Amino acid sequence: MRLHLLALNPTDSVTEGFLPAAARLGLDVTLLTDQPEAHRAAYDRYAAGGGTLPAQLAVEGCDVREFRDVISRGARLGPGPDAVFSNSDHLQVQAALAADYFGLPGKDWRAALRTKNKAHLRRALAASGLDAVRAAELAPGGDPRDAPAAVAAAGVAYPCVIKPREGVASEDVVLAADAEQLARHCREIGARRPGDALVVEEYLAGPVQTLETLGDGRTLHAVGSFRTDMSPLPYFMEERLTLLPAPPEPHTGQVLDQLAALGVGFGACHTEYVVQGDRARVIEVNYRAIGDQCDLVLADVLGIPLFDHILRTHLGTPLPADLGARTDGRARLEYIRADRGGRLVAAPAAGDRTTPDGVRLDYRPLRELNEHHPLRHTNRDYLGVLRATGRDQERVDRAVEEFLATHRWEIAS
Repeated sequence: MRLHLLALNPTDSVTEGFLPAAARLGLDVTLLTDQPEAHRAAYDRYAAGGGTLPAQLAVEGCDVREFRDVISRGARLGPGPDAVFSNSDHLQVQAALAADYFGLPGKDWRAALRTKNKAHLRRALAASGLDAVRAAELAPGGDPRDAPAAVAAAGVAYPCVIKPREGVASEDVVLAADAEQLARHCREIGARRPGDALVVEEYLAGPVQTLETLGDGRTLHAVGSFRTDMSPLPYFMEERLTLLPAPPEPHTGQVLDQLAALGVGFGACHTEYVVQGDRARVIEVNYRAIGDQCDLVLADVLGIPLFDHILRTHLGTPLPADLGARTDGRARLEYIRADRGGRLVAAPAAGDRTTPDGVRLDYRPLRELNEHHPLRHTNRDYLGVLRATGRDQERVDRAVEEFLATHRWEIAS
C-alpha cells in the first residue's frame, strides 16, 4: 500500500513519528514537498542515528501548497495512492482535496478550511450558538490607520489580539492595549506579511489548555490534554506544557461540541482553549497532531501507537472503541527560549538519562552553536526542548528544575 505524505519543512512529527509508523505498517511512502533536499538530509541523519524509515521512501519535489499540482503529481507517479496525508497546518485543505479526488478517506476540505482560516472559525462558532468571540477581519493592503475603526465597528474592546488570519506558531500574534498600538502593530505585521489578511479579536483571559483528539469520522476520542504556560504578554509563546492526568470536564465536552460544529472528527486535531470558570473558550483549532515533540511524548506516556492510529484512519481502518491508553504517566515539556537576538555561544548537548527518582529526561537542541538569529517572539526563538516523563508529577517537576539550574544557554549580541 502506498501513502502520499505532503510536507513543507522537515518536522520531528514526520521524521520520528509518522515515517516510523508507516514503516511498521509496511507502507511505501512518497513524500511530496517543496523542500526535497532538506527532507533527504533530515532522513539521512535520522537513519544514521538508528532511526527506522520505510523500506520504500521516495522524496519528490512538488508545489504542495497548490492542490492541483499535488493531484497531478500523484496521478503521474503510477497507480493511485491508498492514502493521502499531511500533518502540516498549511496543507490540510490540499491533502483533503487530493484524498477526495482519488476517492480515499480523508478530512472534509470545508472543515479543514474552516479551522485554518481564523475568520471562518469565529463565524462558524458564533453561528453554532456555542460560543461567540468578537472579531474583525482586516483585508491585506489596507491602511493600518483604518484598523481601529473596523475593530470598533465589530464591537471588539481593548485589549485585543492581532493575528494573521492563516498564521501558525504564534507568529505575529500580539496584544494591543489601545488604538494606537493596534494601528502600529498592524502596520508592522503588514510590512512583514504584505499579502496576508489579519484577524483582530477580543482577548480571552485565563489559563490555557489543549485538547488532543483522534477520530475516524464515526468515533472521536479525547486522547489527552495539556496545561500550557505562556510567555509574558504582549506575546503568546508557549514556555511549558504539562500533561494533565485526564482531559478535564466540563471543558472537554464543550470543546468536543465546538469541534463537531466545525465539522472536525477525522484524524488528529490539536485544539487550544482558555478556561474561564466552567467555560471553554476556543483560541484556535489546528486540524493535525500537536507538534513541538508533544505528540512523541503523548504516544510514549499513554503507551499507544498514536501515529499508527492516525495513518490507519487515512487508510480507512476504524479506530478501536478503547485505545487502551495508560493513565498513570506524567509528562512536562520545557521550552528554553532566547530572550534576545544574537549568536548562541553556549548550550548543553543533546542527551537523555533517567534520574534516581525514575524520571526520564531527554534534551534536544533546536539551534546549533554559533548560529545567529533575530528575536521573533515565536517558537523560532526556542533554543532547545526538555522532555521529562515519569509516574509522579512532583518528581518530574523537580527533575526539570534541577536540569535547568545546572545547565546554561548564552547568547552573544
